Amino acid sequence: MIRAINPQAGETFIEIGAGRGALTLPLARLAKAVAAYEIDRDLAAMLQARAPQNVAVIPNDFLNTDEYLGFETRPVLRVAGNLPYNIASPILFRLIAMHAASEPDSPLIDATVMVQREVADRLVAEPGTREYGVLSVLVRHSATVERLLNLPPGAFRPAPKVASALVRLRFHAPEPPVRSHRIFETLVQAVFTRRRKMLANALLACEDHGIGPGLSPAEALDRARLDGRRRPETLSIHEFGRLADVYADHILDGERTPGS
Repeated sequence: MIRAINPQAGETFIEIGAGRGALTLPLARLAKAVAAYEIDRDLAAMLQARAPQNVAVIPNDFLNTDEYLGFETRPVLRVAGNLPYNIASPILFRLIAMHAASEPDSPLIDATVMVQREVADRLVAEPGTREYGVLSVLVRHSATVERLLNLPPGAFRPAPKVASALVRLRFHAPEPPVRSHRIFETLVQAVFTRRRKMLANALLACEDHGIGPGLSPAEALDRARLDGRRRPETLSIHEFGRLADVYADHILDGERTPGS
């Protein structure tokens, strides 16, 4: 993992799930500083007792704190860690939000993290495959994803019941740009609740998710130049962006109409 991460002397790291410090201590030797999150307070105390001065151990849940924001000056900020597998997706979405909110002179560059192999499969899945879905679209809208390593259960002690994979996310501005990220995200989540339906049917779920009132699926598809006989799992990220912009135009134009 350290070779894959390739930490440099001027970089600050956020580590998620520091545990006993197997990754923390090598990172600290090579990087400028490490903000190490460990929710287990006993493990956090053990790590703090042996951590060098450039490590701040944070005994808290990464999803519920912004404590790292006051940690050191960080011309380059990166993320590493073994993510808790049951909350890997919320953590990835939080990292994307962090990148979007980061300052140009102190950007969040990338995240090299261990996840369950099925999550890695979804992150790198292409349209038309069984694994392609909400996670594939929403993460890759703002990051390129590379699978670095596959690991069997026996690589860990104690051995989990699932296989694992190391992936790297390199964050970038949303591609394609969309008029409303909220509408884009809601649309993707809505249609994948009916992933095996044709788009003309799947788009009916949009109203249940609070978007698209007064806009028929047929009209939305026509404006987006998409075939209603296709299934959601076949759409590229750019096609989802085009469709989301149709809904954004409809909603935002309606909000500007007096009396609407």
